[in-house]
Amino acid sequence: MKLLPDTAIPTYLVESQREANEALALEISQLLGAQAGKATFGLATGSSPIGLYSELVRLHRAGALSLKDVATFNLDEYMGLTPDHPASYRAFMSEHLFAETDIDLAKTHFPPSDSSGLEAACTNWEGSIQAAEGIDWQLLGVGRNGHIGFNEPGSPFDSRTRRIELAESTREANARFFESMDEVPHYAVTMGVGTILEARRLRVLAFGDTKAHILERVLHGEDDKSIPLNALRGHPDAALYIDAAAAARIG
Repeated sequence: MKLLPDTAIPTYLVESQREANEALALEISQLLGAQAGKATFGLATGSSPIGLYSELVRLHRAGALSLKDVATFNLDEYMGLTPDHPASYRAFMSEHLFAETDIDLAKTHFPPSDSSGLEAACTNWEGSIQAAEGIDWQLLGVGRNGHIGFNEPGSPFDSRTRRIELAESTREANARFFESMDEVPHYAVTMGVGTILEARRLRVLAFGDTKAHILERVLHGEDDKSIPLNALRGHPDAALYIDAAAAARIG
């Protein structure tokens, strides 16, 4: 693992995704050890975090990690999908982490996804995070257009949890999780950029050549506030982990 020089966000180049996953799993384990097993985690979905969740499951099965006292808040959820829909993020988290560990499902939280009373529900969601004394450790992926959570380009850096219309590039990238493009929702509810920035630690995974262009723009480019990832520039404890394919245009 190599810390790259002169990047707008502290960035580590890893030899493999496994190296990043093991480093972050160790960090999670150490955080839990320092806090007597209690912490609040912000969780992401998509392809990038699957390896990390697999490593956490491995550690749990080996008796080296317990999640029974943690609370979790997921970044986002599609609107219009039932919790048991195979492409919902509740189903994703159950498959890759929750059902495979000792996590208490009563302490897992997802943004509201029902259009009825949505504004009040989003306000209550923000209140739930505050009641948990904030997020200790937040995991993020990066969209090819620089989105974090489902905060698409142009999202204000002080935005809060809300409904958002998904960009076509986001829908296309996520179509692989659905039977057809027509089934991909047009709307989701996401933690806002401002909500994300309140987490005490931010850890970002970006793998593959589809992320190379946006990383070039962010890590060595101007502070373009239309790109949500750029919001992390001023965070006191943020780190980005990328592989060689994602780093191809950085130089």
